[in-house]
Amino acid sequence: MNTFVSFIIVLGILIFVHELGHFLFAKLFKVRVLKFSLGFGPKLFGRTIGETEYVISAFPLGGYVKMFGENPDEQEGAAAEKAASFAHKTVWERFIIVLAGPLFNLLFSVFLFFLIFFFVGLPDSLDTTRVGHVNVDSPAAEAGIEAGDTILSINGQPTLQWMDVLNMVKDSNGKELILQVQRADKELQLVVTPSVDMVKSVFGEEVEQRYMIGIVKAEELFYTSTGVTGAFVAACSQTWMYISLTVMGFVKLAQGVVPVKELGGPILIAQIAGKQMQAGWINLAYFMGLLSVNLGILNLLPIPVLDGGHLMFLSVEAVRRKPMTEKIQIVAQQIGMACLGTLMIFVFYNDIARILGW
Repeated sequence: MNTFVSFIIVLGILIFVHELGHFLFAKLFKVRVLKFSLGFGPKLFGRTIGETEYVISAFPLGGYVKMFGENPDEQEGAAAEKAASFAHKTVWERFIIVLAGPLFNLLFSVFLFFLIFFFVGLPDSLDTTRVGHVNVDSPAAEAGIEAGDTILSINGQPTLQWMDVLNMVKDSNGKELILQVQRADKELQLVVTPSVDMVKSVFGEEVEQRYMIGIVKAEELFYTSTGVTGAFVAACSQTWMYISLTVMGFVKLAQGVVPVKELGGPILIAQIAGKQMQAGWINLAYFMGLLSVNLGILNLLPIPVLDGGHLMFLSVEAVRRKPMTEKIQIVAQQIGMACLGTLMIFVFYNDIARILGW
């Protein structure tokens, strides 16, 4: 139940923010908005206010803003209402209306991180030599090193920070190392022999080989208070980092570095959202910020039916000074829907396979 509630909260907020971007800029350029829907499919309930019907629909995996003049039939009979028609706005006005959805997702990430950094503080970690995790069947595990041990020295040389541990192991050339460790209220002397292992990037890409013993630093976070400016700068930096990682993730996926089986769908999102909610609202807000960036970048991909596809058509129209033919747009959208449908089936399969351990 907690997983379902957190999933609805996270996805509902992010979809609302995305569609709000389209809605507000449509209103700014005086386009008549016929419907604002959270979700697809049958209407659960709704209310008409002014010229817009606000709806919550059955399937919460998206949403849409329906604008007057988007369909050819509406354009034909709207000679007297061109001022309110999306189709009769300039190409740049339409471009901005479409771009506003993904842009609002990116700005929402900045907003979330700003709130966290301003009210909670900037996260940082203590520079400690305490072991947080020991890999199974690693040299460290064989030597008897345990999570929670603090490495005091290696071969008699004090280790004051984690980088000291990394450098001494890396420069060992595979020779035995004598580790003095603190475990609870006693000191132990352990002998470990490093082995060559592959260092991987955040995307699982093999970067280099070096000597390692199979331990991970314990993360001990603390928060430093900051002012408005510091929180805003840090929020922009955090969002930009997530944007860079997301874009690079798509690149690595196209290159085959990241296997397609790593792709996740709604079920995985729900599982992660549930875990983050259990861990606390700060963790959930961080996850929501990351997911908002992913949603924004995903919608900017040049795939017809996504915002990025519409932006591609509008860019071509700006260059050609006339829109692409209706037939070409319809065919492109059908291809885009087929691709998107295939992707959805694939990520659902990945989610189910992950649960069942296939």
